[in-house]
Amino acid sequence: MELRGESGFKVVAYRRAARSVESMKEDLEEVSRRGELETIPGVGKAIASKISEFLDTGKIGAHDRLFQETPQGMAELLEISGLGPKTISMLHEKLGVSTVEELERAVREHRVRRLPRMGPTSEKNILRAIERWKKRSDRIPLGVALPIAERILGSLRRVEGVRNLTLAGSLRRGRETVGDIDILATSESPGAAIRAFVEIPAVEEVLMKGPTKASVIVDETVQVDLRIVEPRSFGTVVQYFTGSKEHNVRLRQVALSKGYSLSEYSLTRVANGEELFFDREEDLYHHLGMDWIPPEIREDQGEVEAALAGRLPRLIEVSDIKGDLHVHSDWSDGRHSIEEMVKTAKKLGYEYMAICDHSPSLGIANGLAEDRFKEKMELIRSLNGSIEGFSILVGTEVDIRADGKLDYPDEILSQCDVVVASVHSAYNQREREMTNRIISAMESEEVDVIGHPTGRKIGEREAYEVDMERVLEAAARTKTAMEINAHPSRLDLNGRWARRAKELEVKLAINTDAHSTCGLMAIEYGIKTARRGWLEEKDVLNTLGIADLLKYLDKV
Repeated sequence: MELRGESGFKVVAYRRAARSVESMKEDLEEVSRRGELETIPGVGKAIASKISEFLDTGKIGAHDRLFQETPQGMAELLEISGLGPKTISMLHEKLGVSTVEELERAVREHRVRRLPRMGPTSEKNILRAIERWKKRSDRIPLGVALPIAERILGSLRRVEGVRNLTLAGSLRRGRETVGDIDILATSESPGAAIRAFVEIPAVEEVLMKGPTKASVIVDETVQVDLRIVEPRSFGTVVQYFTGSKEHNVRLRQVALSKGYSLSEYSLTRVANGEELFFDREEDLYHHLGMDWIPPEIREDQGEVEAALAGRLPRLIEVSDIKGDLHVHSDWSDGRHSIEEMVKTAKKLGYEYMAICDHSPSLGIANGLAEDRFKEKMELIRSLNGSIEGFSILVGTEVDIRADGKLDYPDEILSQCDVVVASVHSAYNQREREMTNRIISAMESEEVDVIGHPTGRKIGEREAYEVDMERVLEAAARTKTAMEINAHPSRLDLNGRWARRAKELEVKLAINTDAHSTCGLMAIEYGIKTARRGWLEEKDVLNTLGIADLLKYLDKV
């Protein structure tokens, strides 16, 4: 309807009605059978008739006609920044443009500048927006989005009067990839805050600037949105813009069951229309009779029911981690020496660290032959005698060969404190072969942890084919820990499988796989992933102190 230039009031009416239907606790068909569709907020006679038509036939004729009359590529044109529905409609009507490719051709042929309210500058801006659209992927990796967001937040913290700066959306939930970066804040001078935001040096283009909201582009393709919110509604707005769509629908259903209607701005008592405002989202959850739900698990996967019953877990935090069980040094493909890695780990408050350089078959990573590995063992033992309050563990990241055999003999592995076994080759094996390969490695008494268990690299390489359910069952049987690799390009295991591991009582190890001192800081990404898997301190191997860890690994 927007693309066809329909009345803006009509478009808003449909959106309002859709949201009301989405949040209903009662089954829509029951309401229809009683003839009460028009009692739903925002649903009038015309929309009620379309709902009835859909319930009777499974389709809406008006929608089908719109779909047939609107060229499919026109919806994609809305993704080009700076183009609104009216402009797209004009481009289509005057120039026959219905796809991004056709628009680019029209711009390059200088046909757009001849249209009303257009000109050479408009063509230049459209062309630049198209180039950015081509470069932009649908989702931004967490490891890219979070540093950008922190940089923007750092600039906004220096703006006078800006308070309650908070990330929202999938970034706050710690999803492995995000769409745009959403930031919320309060301010006594919203206009001044918005002006300061769009003038941040990192901003390359301003997409939209209003009295309380602005959208900008940074780092060529990343969109950042800032909303300035009324302090009294801050709690409900933060909740609304943080939870997944499914979580928010579930929460609205809970509100309805308790006699309230929940919007992004307030909680309204249905009986008398009284509005309740919350400046903290904790107070909103408590008012609905439930515990505050950590952002990472707001995905409608049982968290609402657990919060109502007071059964939410105390999710793991960075401060619970006592050490890192998978880091590399300059003995293989790391950038820094063992001593440098230890110095940084001590600054992080760790009690221990396992130096897990590569085994020989990974020649590209300067894997250690047996004689070099023994030499490194001697160095670690000598260093341990000179470092107070910190233990360097002898470790290895041993390759799991294509046939399931390990890259070092047991005689070498038995001298290690920690053995991380990983797949680094033959990624194209069939599911059965890969699954048996990993399980074969777990059945070795020397293997303590399976490293980056699915082998994926976000945005670079898909996970290899593996039956993770079988792998986790074998891990439970063999008492092998599974790694959550905190490197932001891996986050492997993901939250879903980490939660399944927890259910099977498989221990997890949250490791950075750091190849440099700064790589140790990636632990926060692993913690976010672990929290998405509902993990608690007791579920994670490297929350143990050094004595309990060595006892668990049977190294004492």
